[in-house]
Amino acid sequence: MRKNIVAGNWKMNNSLDQTKALIEDLTTELKEVQLANTRVIIAPSFVNLQQAIQNTENNVIEVVAQNMHYAKSGAYTGEVSAEMLTSIGVKTVILGHSERRAYFNETDESLTEKVNTAIANNFDVIFCFGEQLKDRESENHFNIVEVQLKNVLFELPADAFKNIILAYEPVWAIGTGKTASADQAQEMHLFIRNTLSKKYDAKLAESVSILYGGSVKPNNAEEIFSKPDVDGGLIGGASLKAKDFSAIVKAI
Repeated sequence: MRKNIVAGNWKMNNSLDQTKALIEDLTTELKEVQLANTRVIIAPSFVNLQQAIQNTENNVIEVVAQNMHYAKSGAYTGEVSAEMLTSIGVKTVILGHSERRAYFNETDESLTEKVNTAIANNFDVIFCFGEQLKDRESENHFNIVEVQLKNVLFELPADAFKNIILAYEPVWAIGTGKTASADQAQEMHLFIRNTLSKKYDAKLAESVSILYGGSVKPNNAEEIFSKPDVDGGLIGGASLKAKDFSAIVKAI
């Protein structure tokens, strides 16, 4: 049975003290919540990862990284390696986020290297992908998503997918005032699962968790998560407020 997952991507937010406070508040909010078959994940900034891990010891909350370099070490100023993350207890990484693609020029080629490094180091990967507004308006969204998946993931052996979590991000529905409906999310998630089934097989496709990353909030989470091919969410802004994020977790 595939896992339900609610992952909070904190992006470039929260000082050390704010990180500690938010984790404390989340721990309190989730204390009595039954989380059978559900992973609750947060992704603080690099400088606060180790402290976050210490603050979530013996806790239901998992701490993951927002990015990772593909090289083992070397002259890559400002970057962080798999070995470095492993050394502080991080074993899951978000790769391919739309902001990394847009602002830092990440390509399918560089993401392929990153994913391969992560899998080789036995990381779980939350792999992000999704179409821009122009792709949706030109009805090219299915093709864009299929190409992003094929270019980065489809050279992986089937057994690597036990470490892959997919996160569909309709970029046009993030911070734009436009919203994707729960039916639109389900339509794309079903397409993604069918694409996996064609490349590999139905059993593998049914085993992969697919998260929705298009402005999930407490007031729409339950409807979105009720769809059969939506296995949770990659949450941005709402993950920075303990009550909002915990409400989304409870909606799963």
